[in-house]
Amino acid sequence: MKLQHILFYVTLTVFLFFSSSIFAQKKFIIVLDAGHGGKDIGATRKYSDLGTVMEKDVTLAIILKLGRLLEKDKDFKVIYTRKIDEFPSLIERTTLANRNHADLFLSVHVNSSKSSSTEARGTETFVQGPAQNKANLEIAKAENDVIFLDAKDKEVFASYDPNSPESLIALKIQQSKYLEGSLYIGNFVEDNLVKNGKRPSRGVKQANLHVLRMNAMPSILTETGFVNNYDDAAYITSEDGQKEIAESIYDAVVTYKKRIDRNQKKVEEEKPKELPLKNDFRILLMSTPNKYNEGDPALKGLKYILTIKENGLYKYYYSVTNFASIKEANLKTAKDAGFKNATAISFIPNQKMNSGYYRIEIYAGKEKLPKSSPILKTLENIEKEKADGIFYYYYGNLNSLEAAIKLQNDLEEKGITNTTIEKIYK
Repeated sequence: MKLQHILFYVTLTVFLFFSSSIFAQKKFIIVLDAGHGGKDIGATRKYSDLGTVMEKDVTLAIILKLGRLLEKDKDFKVIYTRKIDEFPSLIERTTLANRNHADLFLSVHVNSSKSSSTEARGTETFVQGPAQNKANLEIAKAENDVIFLDAKDKEVFASYDPNSPESLIALKIQQSKYLEGSLYIGNFVEDNLVKNGKRPSRGVKQANLHVLRMNAMPSILTETGFVNNYDDAAYITSEDGQKEIAESIYDAVVTYKKRIDRNQKKVEEEKPKELPLKNDFRILLMSTPNKYNEGDPALKGLKYILTIKENGLYKYYYSVTNFASIKEANLKTAKDAGFKNATAISFIPNQKMNSGYYRIEIYAGKEKLPKSSPILKTLENIEKEKADGIFYYYYGNLNSLEAAIKLQNDLEEKGITNTTIEKIYK
């Protein structure tokens, strides 16, 4: 198994503890979204002394004040969905956050009661609704497919497959972290708005809002007040009120980040350093006389399969590691994928065969390879055998599994794929 495959599992294990702390030194990326804008004015109400209060103006003023506070802190990188009176679509807003691998998406809005009543007032914050879990998972799958596109990250995450069972399990855990993080920051925001502005809070709620469903990160939408309540309208349009709201949200974000950092540090301190085992472990999925190529439904979506042919049977091994925790995780993944009889098999690294060898089965079929075959033109010293009406073509004579894997990889680079390592006993 290639080194990046091993690194993928090690790094992913750390990643699952908290999605926003993949790299300890990276800045905390926060996307600030001023609701509405441009032709979409949002909630509005006209007052004789306040003038026309438009949601798009209030949200932009608060977001710009909040952004200035965050930009003073070197730990934060601030990205705005808009800084002027324009209207980015909901897709554009969420795509901006996803493509920038944001740690937090924070959208500010102004509320309006559905009736003509002016009694409703106060703040409330929304997080992803329970009915959106499936849709959000699909977004997380799609966005995590591009989350590791940096040149440096490609070295580690090159084999990430959003549709594989192991990645799906990771994303479900990650999705629960998104909601958990959203609830944390949502409560911090509401608590601060009550404490600083002495205004009533309507609490943190789950709602099926598009702008939250589409995000692959912790996300909240905060309603700062009701436009059709005079006291709220006067507060959210005033310079002091907007400043208090911005400061309240800023303090909440700082508290949230400290909690993440503290949790990450605690995990790192409490988790004992795992020592590698002496042997490598692969998960044996099945032994069968049938040969399956990569992507065959029989492999149930699992990647990183090593096939070794022994005594006429094809043995399919999933993944490889010399860490006990990852071995157990790989075994669970295999069983969750449907291989109920999967078992961990120990391999001694670089063990040489004393009375046998490995070779590469490069072709098996009812017909002979024609002389024009690219395989025959590319390789020399190919062995040919026929058994039970099947022609087999073999290449190489190697004394260790690692050498056989290396040769198999070399053949793949030459365009010779779907080969199988065969173990021969003398």
